[in-house]
Amino acid sequence: MIDLHTHTLLSDGELLPSEMVRRAQVIGYEAIALTDHVDSSNIDFVLFGLVKVCRILNRYWDIVVLPGVEVTHAPVEEIGQLVRRARSLGAQVVVGHGETTWEPVIPGTNRAAIEAGVDILAHPGRLTHEDALLAKRKGVLLEITTRSGHSATNRHVVRVGLSVGAKLVINTDAHSFTNLVPREKARAFLKNLGLKNKDIEKIFNNAREFLRKRGTTVRNQKKLIFS
Repeated sequence: MIDLHTHTLLSDGELLPSEMVRRAQVIGYEAIALTDHVDSSNIDFVLFGLVKVCRILNRYWDIVVLPGVEVTHAPVEEIGQLVRRARSLGAQVVVGHGETTWEPVIPGTNRAAIEAGVDILAHPGRLTHEDALLAKRKGVLLEITTRSGHSATNRHVVRVGLSVGAKLVINTDAHSFTNLVPREKARAFLKNLGLKNKDIEKIFNNAREFLRKRGTTVRNQKKLIFS
């Protein structure tokens, strides 16, 4: 499993980064991104800690670990600045907290995050065809989430995303080790959404391609990103 959206106690998760990664490793994860919630108040210290611990874990453990953030509930006017700041501080994965129907996300957040060039638009519940097309053009991955509540609009995201040819990815948005999902359970989850095997393989491959573009491979657990 390659999971590009998880949380630790550096935001609202339950575990230290090291324990979250170890729990993922034990259930067979190949790679994990630690993407804690940020706005202008905490982005600097969150990334300082995540970049440091990811460098250490990549040195010693056979799992690829990427530091990142999830820009969350920020004013739409500030999203672009936060994305740029995250990258300058070493974020390898920048997630935009999309317009889930589960929370009062500001309308226009999906569009602002895509325009800002996030890597992944998380749980983009109110996704429009226009925004999906923009995501395709800009190479932004649209998230299918296993997270309770946010997952209510997965079928809509899948339908809109596939209709325009946008790239989809499955993530857990895990806040605890109990939210982590092994690959076969992720496959079953996607099947339950009505996806065909060829589409499921594309979804898994999209995550793998994301890693390759960052100079990282999980085939033999060789990690280049922090070398």
